[in-house]
Amino acid sequence: MPHPIIGYTLGDQAGIGPEVIAAALPQAPAHAHYRLIGKKINCTPGQPTEDTAKAALEHLELAAAALKTGEIDAVVTAPVCKEALHRIGFPYPGQTEFFADRMGVRNFAMCLSGKHITTALCTTHVALADVAQQLKSTEIVRIAHLLADFLQRTGKRTPRIALAGLNPHNGENGAFGDEETRIILPALQQLQQQSGAARFFGPCVPDCVYRDAAMGHYDGIVAPYHDQALIPLKLLDFDNAVNATIGLPRLRVSPDHGTAFPIAGKGIANPASTLRAFCVAVNSVAS
Repeated sequence: MPHPIIGYTLGDQAGIGPEVIAAALPQAPAHAHYRLIGKKINCTPGQPTEDTAKAALEHLELAAAALKTGEIDAVVTAPVCKEALHRIGFPYPGQTEFFADRMGVRNFAMCLSGKHITTALCTTHVALADVAQQLKSTEIVRIAHLLADFLQRTGKRTPRIALAGLNPHNGENGAFGDEETRIILPALQQLQQQSGAARFFGPCVPDCVYRDAAMGHYDGIVAPYHDQALIPLKLLDFDNAVNATIGLPRLRVSPDHGTAFPIAGKGIANPASTLRAFCVAVNSVAS
């Protein structure tokens, strides 16, 4: 097949985006073409301004348009400063929601993927006290299907997906909560009844399932809430995890770290996460 075209942005260029992109590109898969979206601007590393935020937003708009039309097959977006973007009128919580809106996609989710753990979140940036109220069987099923598609697109033909429980010890038969039997189990049963190549398991005890995934027993985990997934992911995959918007017809993926303004321009930023973002982007097209 023709070499895939992978677009990339530099993010807020006062941050580490330009240097991690520059360090990762020479190591990125050779069977792809890489295209800068937007342009480099003059700025001082570590000193974000309104102009660096405006450039970051302009380049996100260009990237979304290129992704939507198929001018590029996937895009790697370097870190942006959400606080700075919000100050100039960016109305979205983050890049996930921005790209879904620009591509007209309503069925999407946030997926974090490292070398040891890949997980999709049923709830994202909500208070822990609100998680149980927001957790729904229908949402678990939706997220699980999106995660299965992502894993298949990136090389897992028959992905094994665990549904993590919410409560300690899966609720101990209702002693510590009943979400496992009332919400998660019905979702699992529905997933198992539907046709498809993916296999689903659960509800899985949350204090064991991430270790099981890291040991290779599962390819992905559907997590009820943010920190349950992100704590083990960042413990094991801090330097290589990526953030992918799943559900888009073409993948948007970014390194799972921020702009790191305090170390920008010092030559010490680790490009490993950015390199893996390029690899995941290429695999999503080539698999």
